[in-house]
Amino acid sequence: MDTPSTPSTLRALSAGHQRQLMRHAREVAFPQGTRLFEEGGHADRFWIIRTGRVELDMHVPGRRAAVIESLGHNELIGWSWLFAPPVWHLGAEATTPVRAYEFDAATVLALCQEDPALGNAISQWVGQVLAHRLRASRKRLLDLYAPYGAGASV
Repeated sequence: MDTPSTPSTLRALSAGHQRQLMRHAREVAFPQGTRLFEEGGHADRFWIIRTGRVELDMHVPGRRAAVIESLGHNELIGWSWLFAPPVWHLGAEATTPVRAYEFDAATVLALCQEDPALGNAISQWVGQVLAHRLRASRKRLLDLYAPYGAGASV
């Protein structure tokens, strides 16, 4: 669950930067089962979940997509828009009805160009989200494949 120290929440930004960003938010809703984006597609937006759950998944040839992570309230969906080329590295599907704030990547990138402090704050925020998710993925892989799991020393 998201906590104030979890970097995926907007609380990772200062109140001023939050207000600046939220001026460009659009409220959206997705029914359960909606695909928000597909791996390899053009990354042109991102979301902050208000309610509901979204699973991030990865294409596995010859099998069902592998669920990588489940995201909920206040968490960021989508970071690929910030890095060239802006292509989704995973897919995402609403596993419950979802309400979210949606942001247009081109608009946010233009804001970041106009206000370097905001750009730096958003880059730091997204970078922290990436680092957090990478650590979580590493722990899951260790639990799956390491001889004694992530919690024990080998």
